[in-house]
Amino acid sequence: MIRQLRTSERFRAGVLPEATDIDQAIERSSDIAVVVDEAGVVSGISVNTECPTLGCLDHWVGRPFADFLTDECVDKFETRARALRESPDAQVRPIELNHIDNAKWEFPIRYTMHRIRGGETVLLLGRDLQPFAEVQQRLVREQMAREREQQRMRGVETYFRVVLEASETPLVLVDPEGGKIRDLNTAAAQLLGSTVDGLSDSGIAQAFEGRRRTEFLEALKGAASTSELKGIEAVARRNGRVVTLLPEFFRAAGDLVLLCRVTAIDDQDVRGPEFTQSLASLFASTTDAIVLTDAKGVIREANEAFLVMTDAAQLRDVKDQSLGEFLMRGTVDLTLILENAIKTGRIRSYMAQIKSVVGTRLPVDISAAHLRQRGGDLGIGLIIRDVSQEDTMAAAEPGSMVSQDAVKNVMDLVGTASLKELVSATSDVVEKMCIETAIQMTGNNRVAAAEMLGLSRQSLYVKLRKHGLLHSGGGD
Repeated sequence: MIRQLRTSERFRAGVLPEATDIDQAIERSSDIAVVVDEAGVVSGISVNTECPTLGCLDHWVGRPFADFLTDECVDKFETRARALRESPDAQVRPIELNHIDNAKWEFPIRYTMHRIRGGETVLLLGRDLQPFAEVQQRLVREQMAREREQQRMRGVETYFRVVLEASETPLVLVDPEGGKIRDLNTAAAQLLGSTVDGLSDSGIAQAFEGRRRTEFLEALKGAASTSELKGIEAVARRNGRVVTLLPEFFRAAGDLVLLCRVTAIDDQDVRGPEFTQSLASLFASTTDAIVLTDAKGVIREANEAFLVMTDAAQLRDVKDQSLGEFLMRGTVDLTLILENAIKTGRIRSYMAQIKSVVGTRLPVDISAAHLRQRGGDLGIGLIIRDVSQEDTMAAAEPGSMVSQDAVKNVMDLVGTASLKELVSATSDVVEKMCIETAIQMTGNNRVAAAEMLGLSRQSLYVKLRKHGLLHSGGGD
């Protein structure tokens, strides 16, 4: 039968050291041992020589233990000591106490509490927590330093962002390896016809027309590597503006970055306000009509000479109307002018007739140009010159409607053919000249030429074959 032991009895077996040897082992295994009597006075103290940071504490003996505790630890110790004396069998958990000595030196100790000498005296076996506290303090200091560094970096980033956005110069930061836009300001995004979010992290070459990524990136890096300030000209994909990129390298945190300043090619800014004023004065005072339209031929601006030519009282009578409304052949003339101006950039001379708002007609010579000088598509500019006096003078000259060679060919027939045949030959000459003129005016567009002459397409082909003009020039 196994005898059940009481919890207050300690199980022992085999050979154990003497009590004094056990006391010494326990004493030496701790960093500090303090004996506190029932009055709370230190009756004995032992400090391990392996803990030089604690120093010599023999002045504690004979003085209240509470004198060497911080205020918040006095009640904690007394409560634990009283609980230990009242309940000998209770398992008292370890207690951490902060000691203070000479009102300056403060150090933490983790104690286990034990009853000795009849139960009223308490033995405190402690482990010095100063090394752990120092590690913790170092970790806290490192954490605080890290937080301060993060705050500093956030401040630097804020400064960078504010300065970048406040700059009136369009700026784009590009990764020279991948060609991606790392950052840009609002001025650059607006100049390129987009937003900051829309362009960030996208390829720089994608923002411009007809640019391959590798080729464009190499051109930027080549321009940035030269000592001369060399720009790269490109056309923004989203708004068609012509811009110049001025790249340069800089290094940040060991990484190379391309800083590109973007400037719009603006003839007005280059030439200055005097040039602009001169153009405005010429626009208002010239005797030739000047009209500005959009790409579809809708009138945006017109000068006084055009208002006189069309018998319009004021600009609002013609503005926002199609220029075709003032051309005798309407959309035929307008389409030919717009298509050729956009295709070739300019038209030197196009003969047409302007009709006024009251129905009068006026022969004119039209010159047109596709306007892109300021980096964007500004539409079509037209100069319309009155040629009615020239037509009058030409009409007054005999044989002015036909060429001298044609007249000579007809006159050579006199005496060899009847008058009816002579008149028929003259009609053929005039017909051939009119067809040739229509073909020339329309740029060999035979559909437009047929519409201009009031013929069907099939009838025009018959007459072209008749006069040997079928294979002159290109196709439709």
